Amino acid sequence: QVHVVESGGGLVQAGGSLNLSCVASGSIFRMNTMGWYRQAPGKQRELVALMRSGRRTNVADSVQGRFTLSGDTYKNTVYLRMNSCQPEDTAVYYCNANVMLVTGISNDYWGQGTQVTVTV
Repeated sequence: QVHVVESGGGLVQAGGSLNLSCVASGSIFRMNTMGWYRQAPGKQRELVALMRSGRRTNVADSVQGRFTLSGDTYKNTVYLRMNSCQPEDTAVYYCNANVMLVTGISNDYWGQGTQVTVTV
């Protein structure tokens, strides 16, 4: 069993900053990827930023230059620094961990989600 726990989020004014943290624990043989997705009301869940082994990261065009993903997949931890937040960043943010178990099978595990609300 793998557990993914998020922290951070909340209310921020437009132009402000916010930090999200995520840690995974459990029967993890190898962390394939770890990152953040978000889902706004009435919209599909979308990728925000993803980290692969070796700290290689991919960041969505919509947040490029404003959001920074850091952390270490070997430590099963990632952080999302959100700068210059805009109202369109309002969403529930979910941490995702794609984990290879000791069986050799890889699965996706999700956190419970944390609300981010950006006010004008």
